[in-house]
Amino acid sequence: MGGKERGALTEPMFYVLMSFLRRDMCGIDITEFVEHKTRGRVRLGPGTLYTLLGKFQESGLIKEIQVDGRKRTYRITPKGRAAYQEELERLRACIRDGEGEML
Repeated sequence: MGGKERGALTEPMFYVLMSFLRRDMCGIDITEFVEHKTRGRVRLGPGTLYTLLGKFQESGLIKEIQVDGRKRTYRITPKGRAAYQEELERLRACIRDGEGEML
């Protein structure tokens, strides 16, 4: 997931990781962040969101830091920040390549 060994992040993966850059978040916070940030273009259903959170935890990109009943709060790890940064650089390179062809 992201990085050379993980492959490119999907758009929902990218925005979920982005959601953690400024603060810890629970599922509803993440969903609202992504919908607001993308102006509704990317919508996360519960199945997609919790599948991604599970994969991110398994990969060490995020960690669960609090459980309050059914509410779980997560934090991005240094590995998660690195994966996000690598994906951002990959996307920038794609844009440069594409813009270079628009001459």
